[in-house]
Amino acid sequence: MKEGEKSDMLKDRPRLFDLDDLEQKPTTGNGFYGKDILSVKQFDPDSLAYIFDVAEEMREMVRRVGGADLLKGHVLTCLFYEPSTRTSSSFIAAMARLGGGIIPITQGVQFSSVSKGESLPDTIRTLEQYSDVIVLRHPDEGSAKMAADYAAIPVMNAGDGTGEHPTQALLDLFTIQDELDRIDGLHIAMVGDLRFGRTVHSLTRLLAQYNVKLSFVSPEILRLPLVIMNDVRDAGLDVRETHSVADIIETADVLYVTRVQKERFSELSQYDAVKDYYTITPELMERAQDNMVVMHPLPRVGEIAYSVDGDPRAAYFRQVQNGMYIRMALLAAVLGKA
Repeated sequence: MKEGEKSDMLKDRPRLFDLDDLEQKPTTGNGFYGKDILSVKQFDPDSLAYIFDVAEEMREMVRRVGGADLLKGHVLTCLFYEPSTRTSSSFIAAMARLGGGIIPITQGVQFSSVSKGESLPDTIRTLEQYSDVIVLRHPDEGSAKMAADYAAIPVMNAGDGTGEHPTQALLDLFTIQDELDRIDGLHIAMVGDLRFGRTVHSLTRLLAQYNVKLSFVSPEILRLPLVIMNDVRDAGLDVRETHSVADIIETADVLYVTRVQKERFSELSQYDAVKDYYTITPELMERAQDNMVVMHPLPRVGEIAYSVDGDPRAAYFRQVQNGMYIRMALLAAVLGKA
């Protein structure tokens, strides 16, 4: 059948629905519509305040009615080349709470065409045919930018090697503000793997936009990369490095603890030398301020004793929940529904 004859037949066929009635105009005034979320460098205090306000609305909505059909008809693809529990499940939960569909490739790309040698650009170009937004985690720094360069739909960086993890940084900052009602004027201490910890890298860059004091606590081989240290110093922040949590525990408003990332070490002996360097215990917490908070991007592998979990200052599971609200806000924003 010729193309013209096919079109005429479609015109004469009774419609199942009126597309004009179904179409909804996107909200473009938020500045995020159709945009990739690749780096915390995209955010300033005004845009952060906007996302945080939307996240607050999402939290209230979930608590009252559980969800909404805000993103009905939209599809999210979660493409994870590395293991994930919180990031993948919170994105999936965020999309489900907003009424959208999900393509979850989160149990290992060995079950996808990647195992046949398919390139990242080809995988992205394929998945965008079914999706409205792609969330990508990949072991190589710069992979999210590469994916965004090939994709015609928004790409969200869910962690690219030791590079960045922007949505984690946003939920971390949101948690700090939510727990302490402010960001400016706080003393925030980062503890653990500051060299490989992409959550630390992204959060530090966000905090450089505020008037905060930063302490970096790590063994020598896990110090914060110099390029990030120079960024915060150039921003004029009060910065300190130390090897001891005891040096900062009494004045810290936020203790942001990270695990030592075994998978990033090329020599296991180096990992074994530092894997148990820090443990936050109830005894240590006795020296901390009554209104401080302890955070962790999770998973933990011994850095915080389980006996600390009952301390009201332990915010890491509230932090996890905030991740869903932030990702709901981001999905709504990039899809023009915020």
